Amino acid sequence: MMPGKALYFFCVQEPMHLVGRDVFDKCREIYDMEETDIVVDGYPVMEHVDHQGDIFTFMRQKALVSYEYDRFLPILLEHFKDYDIAGEVNWHAGDNAPDRILTVHSIGDVEAGYFSPAAPQAMRNLLLSLEEHRKEAGLEDFSVTTEATHWTGSIRGGDPSQIPLFPVPLLDIEIGSTSESWENEKAVECLARALVEVFHRDEELVHILCAGGTHFADVFAQAALNRDHPFGVSHILPNQWLVSGGYETEEGCRKMKECANTIPGGIKALFYHEGLKGPYRQTCRALGEELGVPVFKHKKLRKPEDLPLWEK
Repeated sequence: MMPGKALYFFCVQEPMHLVGRDVFDKCREIYDMEETDIVVDGYPVMEHVDHQGDIFTFMRQKALVSYEYDRFLPILLEHFKDYDIAGEVNWHAGDNAPDRILTVHSIGDVEAGYFSPAAPQAMRNLLLSLEEHRKEAGLEDFSVTTEATHWTGSIRGGDPSQIPLFPVPLLDIEIGSTSESWENEKAVECLARALVEVFHRDEELVHILCAGGTHFADVFAQAALNRDHPFGVSHILPNQWLVSGGYETEEGCRKMKECANTIPGGIKALFYHEGLKGPYRQTCRALGEELGVPVFKHKKLRKPEDLPLWEK
């Protein structure tokens, strides 16, 4: 197997340094790093090569990559377009956001219909590693979860049509959702240790597309973390953006198909949350029929052993 190549972004400039700067400092403490000849925002890009030959590149910036994507995109294309995975280490916040979480999500603007290439195996590996390190660290009040697909560049006026221009799958890897959690040293170390385990597993995954539900839909998170039935969970399209994005229309069907096409090898099934209204369910069914894959209600994920998706 060829060595894997992972790129991670860390904003280290206040006030957007939350989580990123601490995780970078912890990575530098744990791993042997060498400076490369690439410099971004005055910081040399660092590199760590593990005993398997996998390459981990650590890039610091004065802003979040997603917040200034048009500025960083040429840098990414020049130096890193042959990488296997890229992730922004970041904080999570929000008025109704759950606290004490370690979370990973795929990148895309669901409303506009632009998506980064999906990376179900990398996302699963990060989630499982976060869960292992959470338990080892005794973080009993923390949980590991997925989030709906989104891109914070959109809220800063970024152009979502630029997302697919970088051919490497993008993820956000975060601690949420208050300062007490962001500054938790054990949580910071969990993230730092999980980053270099993104290539540790190579499984035969059942890739699925998830539609409906809230931003944090537990049933999709549990599927992503299921050890006995290895689902490939990546893009999760929540209720609110399916509605505002017009996914009940022909254009909405096209957007959902574009999303499914970013998942490597295609999907083996589509799951929709039962709270999804009829017109959006119909979009799911129409896409399933077009792709030749079954469409299930989300509750079926609670008993994956009963699904006709696994080799007997």
